[in-house]
Parts: sequence; structure tokens; C-alpha cells
Amino acid sequence: MRQTIQVNLLKVQISDFKSEGDRLQSAVYFSSVRARSFKENKASRIQSLFDAAGMNKVIRKGDLTAIKLHFGERGNDSFVNPIFVRPIVEMINALGAKPFLTDTNTLYGGSRANAVDHIQTATEHGFGYTVAGAPVIIADGLRSDFYREVRIGQKHFQTVKIAGEIADADSMIVISHFKAHLPAGFGGAIKNLGMGCAPAIGKAEQHSTKPIFNAELCTGCRQCMECCPNSAITVQKKISAVNYEVCTGCGKCLRVCQTQAIDFNWFVEVPPFMERLTEYALGAIAGKEGRVGFFNFLLNITPDCDCVPWSDAPLVPDIGILASCDPVAIDQASFDLVNSQRGIENTLLKKNQKPGQDKFQGVWESTLGHIQVEYGSMIGLGNREYKLIEV
Repeated sequence: MRQTIQVNLLKVQISDFKSEGDRLQSAVYFSSVRARSFKENKASRIQSLFDAAGMNKVIRKGDLTAIKLHFGERGNDSFVNPIFVRPIVEMINALGAKPFLTDTNTLYGGSRANAVDHIQTATEHGFGYTVAGAPVIIADGLRSDFYREVRIGQKHFQTVKIAGEIADADSMIVISHFKAHLPAGFGGAIKNLGMGCAPAIGKAEQHSTKPIFNAELCTGCRQCMECCPNSAITVQKKISAVNYEVCTGCGKCLRVCQTQAIDFNWFVEVPPFMERLTEYALGAIAGKEGRVGFFNFLLNITPDCDCVPWSDAPLVPDIGILASCDPVAIDQASFDLVNSQRGIENTLLKKNQKPGQDKFQGVWESTLGHIQVEYGSMIGLGNREYKLIEV
């Protein structure tokens, strides 16, 4: 079920920019979480952001519109609430399009490794038709083998593998929970596109980052072996072997290690990983020029991805909701807004708690999240310069 398609690279329309002097800035619309009337509740604010960001130009009558989001791993509760998805579904329906909720299966196992388990998890988390108002379709098929080859002609990839239902959709709205992430630094629109729109084989192409083990620090607790989705680690008294041929570099072992016996070669392997992820993001929206919109929810800004089966305490207070037609600009604005906050005490954020300090490196000190926006701007995914407009 594979088909190669040739598409053009993203071209952002000049009308999507606001000018300040000689500098072009992408418009990013922002709404806070403060509310003192029904007109200021989050559903109303989402509708206002939809209109302000020009999503009505993104969606056309008769479109099959993908709403790309993350249903959350079973046990996680920080994913975007389905009642916030409902207003977007209703706005798309009002434009005469046909929305569907979608995500792709995971590389590492868990409750979303195949379409049956994935839909069951989505339903358990409230993404049924009666709440969200649209059907759930897993974009890469039953066993993650339905995808299109999309030509992008970049440094790491000439072609990328994009989930079939996303590649075939006429338009797309990308809804992202903005949070910290290991090893990507942060997860927002770019990661939701790059990793989130790829089948398992495409996710593996992006990772290709292998862990390093220090047996001297290992206590033999076996948590790394027990959590490994591919049984790549064996432990006797201490780490005894790692099968790098089956290791996918998912990083689950790194998250659970309490003694820091596991690490990545951050400065050698992680920057190329970030670039590969960003190139995949380019492929996810290629062929949909002017047909993709983005929402970033800066609520419950947790230290981990929604892929983990838990939700730790948020690092900073809730900030608000952003909307844009530029994935790079909305992520840069989100990154800046999070870092402008004062960190919350008694969380995983142990340093960089002052306003202006990098909260993501305060949690995962070796992460390089800025590469996403820098490289995304370089390859034409979007524009780092933005104008924040309050709605």
C-alpha cells in the first residue's frame, strides 16, 4: 500500500505575514486562559482564534480535513482535552468540510501500537463521536504500513514516508499540546507533524539515535530491560548487553533510569535527529500549500511527551492558546512564552526557573529544542520571526 508522489515544497503566502519595517513576520494569534464571562470561555476563545488566524481560508467546502492530534498514551492525562477539539470540528463542519480526528501508530509499543488499540485508547480518553463530534481514523493503517512516499529533496532525506490518510487529506488542522520533550527539547507543531504524521518505519528513520550505557553507574534494577519495547536490553547483575540492531533509539530506557547510567551522545547524534524530524514535518505539509492551520495549547506544560503513561506536574503556569498558519512561528512563539514564565517549585524543573531562562533545558539539560525552529526556517517550513496578536 505504498505510492510515491511528487509534491512542491511549502510556500508561505505573503498575505500570511505581518510587516514590521523591512522584516516579514508571521502572524501568531494568542488568547489567554483568563475568563470572566461565557464569551471568554476556552471554547469561545478557540472559535475566535480560528477566525482570526484565517482558518476559513485553509478549509474549503467538500474537503476531507484531517485534525491531527495526540490521543495520549493510556495512563496519561495531559493531552489536549477533547472538549477543546469540538469547537474546531464545528467550525470545519460549518465551512462544509468533513473533518476526521487522526494520529499514527507508535514505534515503541504501548496502548497505541496498532489501530485497534489506538482507537480504543482514544475512546477511553474521550475522543468518541459524542464528545469530539468527528470520527477517529488512524492515518497509517491497522499495523502502520499504509503510507505515501513524499519527495522533499533535503539533506537527510530525498523522500519521506507520510501516513496515507494524512497525505491524502485535502486540508489539515494540527492541534498540539506544547510541552517539554526528551530528546527533542520541546514538543509542539513541528514534532506533531514530523514524528506524528509518520508511520512506524518513518519514526525509526528519524530516530536512529542509540543510547550509551555506563555499567559503573548501573544498579541492576532492570527497569530499562522491562520497559524496552523491542527487548534490546539484557540485564543480569548489571547491564550485560544491548542489541543495537533492534534498538530503535526511542529513549524509554533513558527516561526510567534513576542513576543516569544511560545517556545519548547529545552533541553528535541528537542534532541530526532534530533535523530529520524537521524534514519529516516538511513532508507532512508538502502538497497542502495554504491548506494547513495550527493550534498550540500552552496548558499543562509537562516535562514529558504525552506518549508516556503518566503526567507529571506542569513546569510553569498555564499560559493560553495560540493559532497560526506557520508551524515554525507558532512553535517559536510558544517556546518564548514558556521561557518568559517563572518556573513552578517542587516540579521536575530544578534550574532555569527565572523568567527568560530556558525551561526545557532546565528539565533536560542537554536538549537542543531550538534546532527545530532554526532548521525549519532554513528549509522553508516556516518563519521564525513572528508578530504575536492577542485575540
